[in-house]
Amino acid sequence: MSPPRQGEIWWAESEEKRRPVLVVTRTEAVPVLTGIVVAPVSRTIREIPTEVPLGEAEGLPVDCVAVFDNLQRIRRSSLTERAGSLGPRRQEVCLALRALADC
Repeated sequence: MSPPRQGEIWWAESEEKRRPVLVVTRTEAVPVLTGIVVAPVSRTIREIPTEVPLGEAEGLPVDCVAVFDNLQRIRRSSLTERAGSLGPRRQEVCLALRALADC
């Protein structure tokens, strides 16, 4: 399995549940880190600047969003399956981060 890349959506396994997350950590750093930063994916869509819309085109079964207001550090080993990618929309990661920091 290849290492996750920024802008990819992966299924993350934890003791409590399995959920999709969007990889935020820069691609070059992922292979050397044990923990990476992700934006959890939620079906609650608020249409705010700190959300990145996702859906079938990105490999997920329903319309949802990556929530940058709730960034989390998780163990890279908890990522079990690649679901999809933002593809050419990867720049939206930067826009959501800019909105999060209000700068």
